[in-house]
Amino acid sequence: MDYPAAKKYLFSLKEKIGPIYGIDRMRLLAARLEHPERAYPIIHVAGTNGKGSVCAMLEAMHRRAGRTVGMYTSPHLVFLGERVQVNRMPLTPDEICAYVEELRPHVEAQGERNPDDHPTFFEFMTAVAFLHFARKKVDLALIEVGLGGRLDATNVVQPQLSVITSIGLDHTELLGETLLEIAAEKAGIIKRGVPVVIGRLPEEAEDTIRTLAEGRNAPLHSVREAFGDDLEKYPRTRLAGSYQRVNAATATLAAQVLQNTLPVTAEASTAALAEVQWSARWEKFPLSDGRTLILDASHNFEGAQTLDENLGRLRAETGRAPIILVGALGEYRARALLDVAVKHAREIILLRPAQPRATSVEELRKWIPASFRSPVRPGLVEKIFPAPGECALGSPGDTLVVTGSIYLLGEILERFSHATPAGEGVLQDRL
Repeated sequence: MDYPAAKKYLFSLKEKIGPIYGIDRMRLLAARLEHPERAYPIIHVAGTNGKGSVCAMLEAMHRRAGRTVGMYTSPHLVFLGERVQVNRMPLTPDEICAYVEELRPHVEAQGERNPDDHPTFFEFMTAVAFLHFARKKVDLALIEVGLGGRLDATNVVQPQLSVITSIGLDHTELLGETLLEIAAEKAGIIKRGVPVVIGRLPEEAEDTIRTLAEGRNAPLHSVREAFGDDLEKYPRTRLAGSYQRVNAATATLAAQVLQNTLPVTAEASTAALAEVQWSARWEKFPLSDGRTLILDASHNFEGAQTLDENLGRLRAETGRAPIILVGALGEYRARALLDVAVKHAREIILLRPAQPRATSVEELRKWIPASFRSPVRPGLVEKIFPAPGECALGSPGDTLVVTGSIYLLGEILERFSHATPAGEGVLQDRL
């Protein structure tokens, strides 16, 4: 099987099966594969925002400590192989082809017994991650929840530690309309007797998680209790923004909780946080004429609050308002982002991500108040980013900030960074 054929098969799973929410199919598939996820220690990470950053920080810490570390995250930005990494080396196209050939008979046999049991694309990729980590003999695997927690496919794992980074209103159509309901869903990853680390959570969300952890005899460790309320006392990291210092504290506390079994020195932790990389999180790219491009995956209400802080600091540093490009999936997310954009932008460019659930430019425009007198206009990614390293917007010294859907940021990174587009945006599966 060549790579185009492998991608075609994976796309067929996405199209025919869809992103069905639930855990039973993954339990069956893991059993068919003789539970490769039981071959190594796991840290399981859930949260509305920050879970990818925390995984990246923990990966850097444990690799600094001399371990071979697997990391499974979603969605990818440009290449499908980004989702499954060992020591930050993504799956290669050849490896993806081999896993598709190996797993296809299993998933099809499972679907033949009962069509409702046919694994989804996300479950297929989760199985790939489990197998790959076992075969690479990782010393630790960091498994990021895809959506929610309780019913997410990754929740078949029995981790050494559960982490809940943050709780906010997102995916309310599946997880519940209140912070309490969403907290209960994300707390579904907490296992009996397994310690759990929580970031700085809203009070009602934290109370819910504490109650559930107590009921499962799961020792709970809180970032707020460990580090206090003064962010200046939190660990520093090369990732920008105060929220990344909260993520750094969450990762640091997670490493400390496992000191007896997976030790990481304070020196290794500090060095790892200083060098960690996680793309599209207030990531800066220099452009010609002294312009700067910033990509930031603030895609929901909680993220918009952080975006507000970062944009305020940017204006103070540069002395000028940026051009802000916005594209989102869903009206609720779009409104939160545009409420912030109108406070800081000299000009707003509205974009539609190449995803079925993307908010149209017309819908985006509805959320810009009449009081905003600066230019607002639609844009196309291919026109704004015509070639690698090029951007057609702005004047000398300008800063351009792209925010919203991570799928949009992936499209831009693909055009901006690669001469030959991968075309793997179609292999996105999350809502």
